[in-house]
Amino acid sequence: MAFHSVVTMEKPLQHISLTDWYARVNLMRNVADARRSDAFAIRHGSRSLRNETRIESAWANYETNEALTDRISELNRWRDIIAKTFERIEREIVMLQDEKNATERELEALAGPISVIAECLTMRDGRLGSEITYDEADTEIKNELAILENNQRLLSDRCQKAWEKLARLEEVRFKIGLEIENKVEAVELDNSQLALDRNSANISFKPDATRNPKNSCSYETWLETVKNVKLLAENELADTYAIREALFVCREKARNMLQSQQERAEHTIRKRIFETQRARNELEWQQLKMKEEMEKAMCEIRTSEQALRDKVDALKLAETRLENRAQRSGMELCMDQAHDMLCLEVEKLREIRRRLQAKIDDSKMNFNLLQEHGKRIDVDLENKQHSLMTDIRALDLRMRLKGGEFGLKTSNPNQTDRNITLTRMENEIPKD
Repeated sequence: MAFHSVVTMEKPLQHISLTDWYARVNLMRNVADARRSDAFAIRHGSRSLRNETRIESAWANYETNEALTDRISELNRWRDIIAKTFERIEREIVMLQDEKNATERELEALAGPISVIAECLTMRDGRLGSEITYDEADTEIKNELAILENNQRLLSDRCQKAWEKLARLEEVRFKIGLEIENKVEAVELDNSQLALDRNSANISFKPDATRNPKNSCSYETWLETVKNVKLLAENELADTYAIREALFVCREKARNMLQSQQERAEHTIRKRIFETQRARNELEWQQLKMKEEMEKAMCEIRTSEQALRDKVDALKLAETRLENRAQRSGMELCMDQAHDMLCLEVEKLREIRRRLQAKIDDSKMNFNLLQEHGKRIDVDLENKQHSLMTDIRALDLRMRLKGGEFGLKTSNPNQTDRNITLTRMENEIPKD
């Protein structure tokens, strides 16, 4: 039996080894170090966050104040620009109104010698047949009439456009005035907001302060709208200058175009008289040549008909030979070379008759055309003679444009003076 001096009893719990004990101590030490490190990091992060938020809030307020200052400067700049445009619009309205009044007075003075020109056109409309043409003289006379009518219509339209432009300028002036008032109000509001700070008494929390107000727009839209208003005003001003210039040009051109167009129309009438005389002489020569050609054509038709009659007997001979040889008996009725040559001769003679008949028909048709054209030449000669006298009377009628209110004072010229004027020989004849 063993001898025990001390009785020992162990707890009924699991015991750990010394290595596990050291490991546990190290674990506790490491956890403590980690917790202290985390606490230090949190304290350091909190201190940094306070400093950052303080700096960020200060900078945010500074940037907001700078943005408000820039916005106020921008609004003032645009207000000054639009105010200058507003002053220009007011000046243009006054000048355009003066030009419109002057144009209306000029419009009343455009009665012109329309009746003389209309009578001249009516006289030239009395031409006959193919002489009723849109020739250069007719065009120039109509241009002369159209110039006066167009001047009246153009000045009337210009006055109407000037009135419409004045209405649009009034509308633009109202829009720009409203834009200036809005910008003044916005500058006052931004100045009052710039004067606020965190110590002001009238600040408080607002429900949904970051909402987009109703009917609000982006900065790009606002800037585009302002530029469009400025561009609209500039376009209207540029158009207004063009309208004023057009009114002035129309008034000046209406005073100068009539005289130059009268000279051009008279020149074309004289030129038309010369061309008509030349065409009449040409037609007389053509009439003579047509008669000669008709005689030659008639002789040619007679000769061709005689040649056609000559081919009748030859065709009868060939066909008779063929028919008689068809009466052969037995094997002698063969298609020999003589038969082939007779058939070929018949075909050639028929083709010759066809060609001669076709040529005779063409010659007769050509003769009929020559005869019809000769009749047309006779009619055209009569029409040209009538047209020539009509143009001469129209030129005499236009002498009325040289006197009265719309032309130079001239005496009634005799035939010699009239010929001198037509041929432009005034400077060639010595003075008495």
